[in-house]
Amino acid sequence: MVDLLPEQTPIWQAIESLARTHFVRAGISEIRTPLLEATELFSKGIGEETDVVGKEMYSFLDRGERSCTLRPEGTASVIRAVLENGLLNKGMQRLWYAGPMFRYERPQAGRQRQFHQLGVEFIGLNQTRSDAEVIALAWNLLQDLGLNNLELEINSLGDEEDRKTFRSQLVNWLQSRESALDTDSQKRLLQNPLRILDSKNSQTQALLEKAPKLHSSLSKESQKRFASVQIHLQALDIPFKINDRLVRGLDYYDQTAFEITSPQLGAQSTVCGGGRYNRLIEQLGGPPTPAIGWAIGLERLILLIQQISQENPSGKAALLSKINHPDIFLINKGADAEKKALVISQELRAAGFIVELDCSSGAFNKQFKRANRSGARWALVIGDDEMRTGQIRLKNLDHSLKQNDPIQNEQLHPLNNLESLMESLRTQATPNKNN
Repeated sequence: MVDLLPEQTPIWQAIESLARTHFVRAGISEIRTPLLEATELFSKGIGEETDVVGKEMYSFLDRGERSCTLRPEGTASVIRAVLENGLLNKGMQRLWYAGPMFRYERPQAGRQRQFHQLGVEFIGLNQTRSDAEVIALAWNLLQDLGLNNLELEINSLGDEEDRKTFRSQLVNWLQSRESALDTDSQKRLLQNPLRILDSKNSQTQALLEKAPKLHSSLSKESQKRFASVQIHLQALDIPFKINDRLVRGLDYYDQTAFEITSPQLGAQSTVCGGGRYNRLIEQLGGPPTPAIGWAIGLERLILLIQQISQENPSGKAALLSKINHPDIFLINKGADAEKKALVISQELRAAGFIVELDCSSGAFNKQFKRANRSGARWALVIGDDEMRTGQIRLKNLDHSLKQNDPIQNEQLHPLNNLESLMESLRTQATPNKNN
C-alpha cells in the first residue's frame, strides 16, 4: 500500500476530472459505497472458487463476530447498494464509482494491495446497444486521456446452459491431458475450469490451442447476440478482435466479456476489463435483472500514461501530469503589511487567481527564493515601505522574457485599488512556462 504524494496527485485529479466530464455527458450518476462489506456479499457474488475470494480478500471478524471484508472490487458493492436502497424501483440505473479496493496479492508495477478502480455499471439494460455503449464509454475516455495504442478484445461467454455444455467438454478434454497442465491449472480443473483458459503459463496456452472452443457451444441465440454487439462496435468505428479464451476472473460474467489492453504494459496488459452479468442481481437476492459494466485500474492506467508522456512530452497524456503552479506568490513582511497581505490574497483568489501567501515572516530575500521555486508567474511585494507609500509592487518572475517586456522588471499599483492590479494581470498575462 502506497502514499500518493503532492507531486503525484495532479495526474490522479486530471483523470478523475476528465472521467467525471465523460460520465456527466452520458447521463451517468455517481454512487459511493463503503469500503467495508459483509464477506458473504463477495463469496456469493464473485464466487467461492475464484482466486479473489479464495486467496486475496482481507477478511476478519468484527466485535460482533461478523465476518467483514475490505472490498476487493466495486460491482458487488454497487449491486448491494442498489438492492438495499430500492433503486431498481426507479427504473434503469446508469452508475459510476471510483475509489480504493483491497486484494492480498504480490505487489508489482501498477498493482498494489490497496489499489484504485474507476468503474461503470448499467443496470436493467439488456439490449446489445448497451453493450456497445458501455465499451464505447471506456474506449472514448482512454482515447481522450491520450492513449492511442490500445486493443479491444471481446468474447461471448454465452448463457448458463452454454457454459455448462462447454465446461463438460473442456473438463473431459483436459482430464486426459492433466499432467501437461501447470500446477495452478491442475487445481482449477475441477473447481473453476474456465479460468484455465486465462492461464499465463506458456505450456498450458500451447496445449489449449487444440482444446474445445467456447464459441462452438454457444446457442443460436447467444451467437446472434454476439454478432449484434460486433455490428454496433463496427458502426462506432471501434476496432476489435475476438479472443475466444477471454473469460475474465470473476464468476458472475456471462454473454459479452471484453478487455482493453496495451502492449506497453507487458504481460499484465489489461487497462480496462468488464462484461455482462445478468445473473448477479438475482444471486444477491434481487429480481432477475440484466446488467453490464467495466472497471479501470487507475495505478496501471497512470503507469501507462507516464510511459506515453516520456515518449511524447508535448502530447495529451503528458498534460495530465501538469502541476498547477500559482499565478501569484505574495511576499509580505511587517505587522501591518502581513495583515493587509492576508486580505489581498483572499480578494485575488475570489477573482480567480491562484495565490500562494508566504506566512513565514522571513526575510525578503528568502521569500523571493521561495517565490522562484514555486513556479509562480508573478510576485506581489508588500512591506513597510509599500504600506507607507500606499503602493504594491508587481514583479515578473519569468526570467525567460526579454528585457523589453512591458513588465519585465516591476510595476507599482495602488494598494487600495486592486482592480488596477487585476486588470494589469489579465491584460498582460502570458502563459506560465511552468504550467
